[in-house]
Amino acid sequence: MDSAVERAIEYLWERYDRPLTLAEIAESAGLSRFYFARLFRNITGVTPGRFLAAIRIHQAKRLLLDTPLRITDVSVLVGYSSLGSFSNCFTSSVGVSPGRFRRLSPIGATELSGRSATLLGAGAIAGTISLPEGHGNAQVYLGAFSTRIVQHRAVSAMVVDVPGGRPSCYHLPHVPNGTWFVHAVAVADGVGPEARRSTALIGMHPLVTVVADGVTSAAVRLRRRRVIDPPVLLALPELTPRSVPAAGGCPATTARQAPLARSAEPRRSALARTLP
Repeated sequence: MDSAVERAIEYLWERYDRPLTLAEIAESAGLSRFYFARLFRNITGVTPGRFLAAIRIHQAKRLLLDTPLRITDVSVLVGYSSLGSFSNCFTSSVGVSPGRFRRLSPIGATELSGRSATLLGAGAIAGTISLPEGHGNAQVYLGAFSTRIVQHRAVSAMVVDVPGGRPSCYHLPHVPNGTWFVHAVAVADGVGPEARRSTALIGMHPLVTVVADGVTSAAVRLRRRRVIDPPVLLALPELTPRSVPAAGGCPATTARQAPLARSAEPRRSALARTLP
């Protein structure tokens, strides 16, 4: 049934600018509406409506970066009938308003931080980040989010350098009590003849429960994006793989983790172009 959901997702990417109904999307997959809705959520982790909304915001980011179109025109082209609704959804998902996103793009990418300062009674999430075979060093943005889509600001986030061939440790502090998704977005170098070719990777550990003053373990394995993965919406830091010390074990890489601090001038990520 994955193929039916993939057909529906292709349908969404082709017709995101139209006022699609659940019945129309289900028909594209050749399934009944109610069965399709349940199957789609089981496979992707989100509803068809949320997946469609993510595609629209992703396409709006591309139009804002690649065209001189007015924001009003962009909102119409991605399927919004109200500029106010579009601006609210964009700002909530990406972390900055459409106009600010466009203005900041020429200066490159800086980080949009996690929201949390030190919280009394908060916990932490810690674990390892691993790369798939065939990739060299990677730089990884990792954060704790409230949804299966990488949108809204993370409650705690950091950038980690991960060497090819072995995992690195991470530690997300000041995570509020509750259940979170640990999302990772990375750019990795190739190996051998493909060493100069960078690849965008993603990873997730779902439903991580954090309790006050505790540390919850969650391992994250990075992989290439699949058709069933919703696009990354949050404006991320520019990720550039770099050399990682050769010493083994987590202490060698933990020192290279940089907790994300608020910046007066958040910058757009180059990943907006490379990772749907």
